[in-house]
Amino acid sequence: MTLDLPNILIPQEPFPPIEEVLSSKGKIKILKILTLYNELNISEIVRRAQLNHATVAQHLDYFKTVGIVHEKAFGRIKIYRLTEDIKVRVIRELIEFWERSGSISGSPKR
Repeated sequence: MTLDLPNILIPQEPFPPIEEVLSSKGKIKILKILTLYNELNISEIVRRAQLNHATVAQHLDYFKTVGIVHEKAFGRIKIYRLTEDIKVRVIRELIEFWERSGSISGSPKR
């Protein structure tokens, strides 16, 4: 059984495995920041993620290559945002849900 999805939802290139996309705390921090703030320049992502510039640039380049992040240039300033691919939307929804449920229920008891 195949799903009848519009072509705009299906990526042109296959996405990497999810383990690769979510393989580090740094990548997850960047995805979370772009989910919460929609679009930012690299300096603001560096500041919010508390990572060094080279690491953030490396992760953003990876995300651009695999179609997770879109880059807009305004002169020397580059603005990054998540793409509207269906898999990216699922990651965004997971992060939004995780953040909402954490503020509602508090920390788990052990």
